[in-house]
Amino acid sequence: MPTKTISLEMDAYEKLRSAKRSGESFSAVVRRASFDGAPPSGLELREYIRSGGARVSERYLKTAEEASAHDRIPEYQWMN
Repeated sequence: MPTKTISLEMDAYEKLRSAKRSGESFSAVVRRASFDGAPPSGLELREYIRSGGARVSERYLKTAEEASAHDRIPEYQWMN
């Protein structure tokens, strides 16, 4: 897999390093990171539901409602 070198300020590096679990790569830490204000991805929503997320939080409901508000009905319903 291709890689990319990035520069971090020391405080950001220390925060990333402190989140790193034994044997875990920095890439894995970033992949499991959750960023404030970022809407959940489709993958995160799917995993939430698969993990038994029957008890839906208000944040989840609000995010889903906001996302669906931007969906438009296709002109031809039989085409995606």
